[in-house]
Amino acid sequence: MTSRTVLPCLLALAALVTALALTVARSGTLPLPGWYLLDVVLFALALLLLRRVPGRQAGPLVLAGSIAVAAVGLLAPPRTSDDAYRYVWDGRVQAAGISPYARTPDDPALARLRDPGLFPADHDCTGWDERRTTAGDCTRINRPAVHTVYPPVAQAWFLALHPFGGGVRGVQAGGAVLALATTGLLLRPGREARRAALWGWFPGVTVWAVNDAHVDTLGALLTIAGLGCATRGRPVRGGLLLGGAVAAKLLPALALPGALSGLLARRPTRSDVLLVGSALGLFALSYLPYAAASGASVLGYLPGYLQEEGYEQGHIDRFGLLRLVLPDRLAPWAAATVLAAVVVRVLRRGDPHRPWAGALLVTGTALLLVAPSYPWYGLLVVALVALDGRWEWLAVPAAGQVLYLTGGQTAQQLAYGTALCIVLLVPLLRQHLAGPAVVAVGGEK
Repeated sequence: MTSRTVLPCLLALAALVTALALTVARSGTLPLPGWYLLDVVLFALALLLLRRVPGRQAGPLVLAGSIAVAAVGLLAPPRTSDDAYRYVWDGRVQAAGISPYARTPDDPALARLRDPGLFPADHDCTGWDERRTTAGDCTRINRPAVHTVYPPVAQAWFLALHPFGGGVRGVQAGGAVLALATTGLLLRPGREARRAALWGWFPGVTVWAVNDAHVDTLGALLTIAGLGCATRGRPVRGGLLLGGAVAAKLLPALALPGALSGLLARRPTRSDVLLVGSALGLFALSYLPYAAASGASVLGYLPGYLQEEGYEQGHIDRFGLLRLVLPDRLAPWAAATVLAAVVVRVLRRGDPHRPWAGALLVTGTALLLVAPSYPWYGLLVVALVALDGRWEWLAVPAAGQVLYLTGGQTAQQLAYGTALCIVLLVPLLRQHLAGPAVVAVGGEK
């Protein structure tokens, strides 16, 4: 009986890993969007078959599959993002005793730190991940004329990876470690092992977390760990981890209302104060060493990045769904209003014993409103889905991937509009299907 349930799942998982390997290798058998679609289909099939696997065998199977899914991301250099090269550079600059916020990569004063991996010599500089510095040199570092945008805990991670080769392969290996550590947290005793596969087998883990090595994985890991500590009566540790998550990629700040679920419906407790205080304290303290070394430039390229990515008036590249019904000038204000309403709902009616539910609602809503073209922003959503089990929210990072491949306002609105429909309709369908079961077992609806 066991072989009849485990073997089909193993075969589907093997097919998924093979497809992911070919995706990373850029096999010519299918165009890249075709590989992504096949990856998603095989991921869904593997999850369906996993439901038939006995509980005692599900955990080891999820872990083994997670190792394979992460490992194939190491088969090639980054394929769809060049952020990892900036990570390598920031780590190298810090290892040389220089603040990454103080000087830009094309600064002549840092020329001694250059190598062919980041600054290819005698090269035509026409690759997708190559561009010219202001002096005309070729580099794989994006935005070489501006300061780094990454916060202090991310910088600490880049520095920690520097001794392991000082190149992009080391950063990718670090991404694999983070991805597997997240799977390990999701497989803690008392949690549903099958849900961990929603993270560990997710195709985006191969592409975004490992192959492209996005630091968002570090933010997701620290967020999951922090929410776990908060539910186990460890508010200080939980707050420190959540503060570290925010200081790794800022986006995990959206998970903080979840950690305070139900706060407005009760009297604030000592634990609430300790969690918030430790999170804010860690975030502030993480900036102090860099602020001392770099002064006001410690903000790096963040203001310029926000303008470049279309979050300012007069340069609107975001808020695609809201722009269907509102003038461009009102879209950011409407997004802020809707998000504030969702935060208040979580703070008033959220379940403090399941803080990840509120964190998922706030984070997923924010991404639907902003509609970014970077799918790896959704890695935090994937991790929260694996805790909460509401798989329909995976449509949000999937929408980001569609937009990243195609681009344009129409694609943005279609992709995120479809994701919104899935997020709204699947719970209704789930409730409808559960209704007869409730009547049959409980005798009343």
